[in-house]
Amino acid sequence: MIVKNLKILLQNVHKNSLIINTFFETQIQFDIILIQEPPWSEICKVPSSSNSEGEALMGTSHHPNWIAFARFPLDRSDSPRVISYKNIHLSSLCFLLRKDIINHRDIGLISFFKNNVCYYIMNVYSDSSHTALKYLKDTEMNIKNVLLMTGDFNIRDSLWDSAFPFHSSVSDDLIIIANSFNLSLSTPTNPCSTRYSDMVGESNSVINLMFLRCGSYELDLHSIYPGIRLSSDYAPLSIEIPIIKEVIQSSKLSIHPKSD
Repeated sequence: MIVKNLKILLQNVHKNSLIINTFFETQIQFDIILIQEPPWSEICKVPSSSNSEGEALMGTSHHPNWIAFARFPLDRSDSPRVISYKNIHLSSLCFLLRKDIINHRDIGLISFFKNNVCYYIMNVYSDSSHTALKYLKDTEMNIKNVLLMTGDFNIRDSLWDSAFPFHSSVSDDLIIIANSFNLSLSTPTNPCSTRYSDMVGESNSVINLMFLRCGSYELDLHSIYPGIRLSSDYAPLSIEIPIIKEVIQSSKLSIHPKSD
């Protein structure tokens, strides 16, 4: 058995493809990159029998060393607001986008296998109307072995922001949802703002959160990196989750000297 950390990076890029492309080249130490509000636009024109100029092919940022997991939109108003990227060196863990369990533009549920057990990572973008949280609250689902639920939840609350004096009832719904997956709110090793405002009179806030397995060693060990915000208003978050790779024992047939 070989123990290894699954290194995960999270950021809301606010539809900025430059940030994602920079991550592809500079953050190669990470295994998974979880993006909220990714860019989704026309990549090129493809041949069409009904349009001489071709049909628009819609998509987002890609890189040969990263595999994207995103729900394909039904139309232009249905573009995904979360995308998960997996480094190609993790192919042996059989990652999948689990649309059979959650099929929603604001929630990306990916799974992988460890010791023949299926584990899950959930990437969430909850808009100002809390669409994703309402979906998770109203939809009955029995998902076991969720290792991480993280994302941009767009909720200011004194529970995770000491500079904000108020409590929101929406936060109670979020905690209930996390509890249903056996997850607890994680406190960063370096508490600071995760979203920075350029508007006069509007303060910075903490709205990007991580929920990890209750009682796990990883709780309260994630970090915030305000120094690598690039051109985004959001600071990246990171966490390392221990995983175990199974080494298959094998033997070969041989004939020993002087044996019968």
